Amino acid sequence: MRLVPVRKLQEGMRIGKKIYSDEGIILLADGVELTASLIRRLIELDIGYIYIEDGLTEGIEIPEMLQEETRRIALQNIRKNFKRLSETSKIAKGYYHLGKDFGKVMESILCEVSSQEDSMILLMDMSTADQYLYKHSLNVCVYTLVLGIANGYTQEQLMVLGLGALLHDIGKTQIPQRVLFKPQKLTDEEFRMMRAHTDIGYKILKDEPNIPLLAAHCAYQHHERLNGSGYPRGIKGSDIHEYAQWVALAYSYDAMTSHRVYRPAMLPHQAVEVLYSGSGTLYEQKKLELFRDRVAIYPPGLTVKLSTGETGVISKIHSNMPHRPVIRIFGDAEGQMLQTPYEMDLARTLSVIITEVDGGAEAEPISLEY
Repeated sequence: MRLVPVRKLQEGMRIGKKIYSDEGIILLADGVELTASLIRRLIELDIGYIYIEDGLTEGIEIPEMLQEETRRIALQNIRKNFKRLSETSKIAKGYYHLGKDFGKVMESILCEVSSQEDSMILLMDMSTADQYLYKHSLNVCVYTLVLGIANGYTQEQLMVLGLGALLHDIGKTQIPQRVLFKPQKLTDEEFRMMRAHTDIGYKILKDEPNIPLLAAHCAYQHHERLNGSGYPRGIKGSDIHEYAQWVALAYSYDAMTSHRVYRPAMLPHQAVEVLYSGSGTLYEQKKLELFRDRVAIYPPGLTVKLSTGETGVISKIHSNMPHRPVIRIFGDAEGQMLQTPYEMDLARTLSVIITEVDGGAEAEPISLEY
């Protein structure tokens, strides 16, 4: 399979990986042949890139972080509970179903992520930009758990961390949709309303039965930053709980690598570059280093160009050296297609580096303030 920007799709290409709705329902199955109308529809759905099948990349498998059924159930649960909260005009006392519902979801997610040896942060499923909040909540949960496992947390700690990550944006259920999904720049008043979601999320969660107080603090603190430039309280360094710091990293990464109504998605290596620009100021350096070691910065299926001038597709990643993947070379330095593609392992060919990648937005400073 090969990862292709939607703007470069051509009629006759075949979908290699399912495309989902905001509820986790399959919109387009793998193997479907693309027509002009389907390509237009993908563009209308604000999907940044999809996986396609072709002869050059036959046999290249794209690992899944979650099984399809687990993903579907989790998204439906998030959607059901978040919609119920969004239909409440004010923060009521006692959403006694939250701890029970999300606790069961967390057990399933944690079981799957924990069972994967040397689990890595991979691009999640191809899905629409509609109702971004639901998918974002699930993605941040899964990414944070990978980091927590790599950091050596116990299962009990991972449950709390995972719940905090899954519910970190629950306060946005109380933000008007005209503000939450506005494609243009927010006004000062709208910006103030949006930033209030951290305080609102904490108030929703702090007294909930079966929701640990630390999970509520993840909702409260995931926009705080080491140098005090964050919100809502502008606290610094170790005053920010370490769980919230992990959630902040996963939140920022997913925000950059997800297609939004107001900007296209970045590719993983670009997002990591932006995160590292905040090393020691916005994010703790040791946490960033662990994050870098667990993220597939060049995901399988990505088309790349090498310092040799050759072109190929990422066919495999090494969990211990994710920045030095295996490349299936299909184009020579002169731009000619090879009759017989071959594999080059950058972990063994240290003189060769990746110089260009195909697709993704420019890695330029963007706002992650809400």
